[in-house]
Amino acid sequence: MAGYSSSVGADQERRKPRIDQSDGLSRRATIHDVARLAGVSRQTVSRAVNDKGEIDPATKERVLEAARLLDYRPSRFARGLVRKGTVTAGLVIPDLMNPFFPEVAAGVLEAAEQRGWQVVVCDTRSDDAREREALDMLSHQADAVVGYFKNEDDVLARHLGGVPLVLLERGPQQTRFAAVGIDAAGGLERGMAHLVGAGHRRIGMLDGDRGPVRGPRHEAFLAQARRHGLDVDEGWIVCCAEHSVVGGEAAMERLLDVRPEVTAVFGFNDLIAVGAMRTARRRGREVPGDLAVLGFDGLSLGALVEPALTTLHLDKRRLGRLAVEQVARLLAGEGPLVGEDAWVIPELVVRASA
Repeated sequence: MAGYSSSVGADQERRKPRIDQSDGLSRRATIHDVARLAGVSRQTVSRAVNDKGEIDPATKERVLEAARLLDYRPSRFARGLVRKGTVTAGLVIPDLMNPFFPEVAAGVLEAAEQRGWQVVVCDTRSDDAREREALDMLSHQADAVVGYFKNEDDVLARHLGGVPLVLLERGPQQTRFAAVGIDAAGGLERGMAHLVGAGHRRIGMLDGDRGPVRGPRHEAFLAQARRHGLDVDEGWIVCCAEHSVVGGEAAMERLLDVRPEVTAVFGFNDLIAVGAMRTARRRGREVPGDLAVLGFDGLSLGALVEPALTTLHLDKRRLGRLAVEQVARLLAGEGPLVGEDAWVIPELVVRASA
C-alpha cells in the first residue's frame, strides 16, 4: 500500500506512515497494516494490543508504536467483547426533516434498544460529500453502519474501513452489501391497477430519483404502463428537484405544462403527491374529479390532508427493524437475509384522492 514504512524507528518522524487509496482517500487501519509496519504476524499484533504476557517486551513496544502511528483501533468484536451494551451502530439518514425517515429511525432505535445496542445518527442532507464524511467518522466509532447512500459501492467501501454495512432501500441486485429493500414493483402493480381500474389511461409520474440511472419506482411505473397498454413513456415523467411538498408543486406545474391531458399522477413519495394536489387546485383542477393522485410512503400526513391521500403504505419501522437484524447477522458471522425476508412490501391504502 502507498505510504508504508517497513520498520518502526528513528526515521519515522521523516516518513509518517499513511494508508492511502489510489484516489488519495485514507482508510481505517487494520490488523494486517499494523503487522506489516511492525514486521510481525497478526497473532503477535493481537497479543500486543490485548496485553498478553507471552510476547517479548521490545516486540510489544514496536507493535504498539506501529498501532499508534497508524491510529489503529481494534474492533471490540476482534477482542472478544461481543456482549450486551457494547455494540455501537451508525445510522445514516438523508433528511431528518422528511417525516418518512424518523419513522425508519424509530424502528432502528427500537430494535437496537432491545439488543442493548447504542446508535449514532448522522443526517447527510442528501449530500454525497456529507455521506463520505459520515462514513469516515463512523468507521472509527461504530461496529456497523446502516443507512441511505447515493454513493456507489466502491466509494462506500473505501470509506468504511472494513466496517459492516447494511444499505436501506437497495435491492439485492443493486449492491454487493447487505441490504433491506422495498418491493417497488409489487407496490406499483397494485397502485397502477387501481388507477387503470378507475378508468385512467393518461397517467404521469413525479419522480424523486435524480441520478443518471433509473430508480426502481421509475422502472416499475414504466413497466406497469406497458403492461396495461398505456400510451405513456418518459415524456410523462417529471423529476422533482427535492423530495418535498414544494418539490412536488413545482414538478406538477411542469407536468401540466407538457401533458395537460393527464388525469392521474403517481408521486414518488407522499410529500411530492401532496404538492401535486396543491398545484392541481391552483390550476383549477379538482382532486380526484379532474386529477387522481397516488402517493408512496404511507405517512400519517396523508390521512390529514384534504382530500385524504391514496398511497402505497410502507411499514417504515419494520424497515428499520430488518436493518438491525441484518447487522446482527453480519456481526455474528452469518449470511444476510435475502429474498422476501429482506423486503418490505407496500400495501395499497385507498382514500379520497384516487
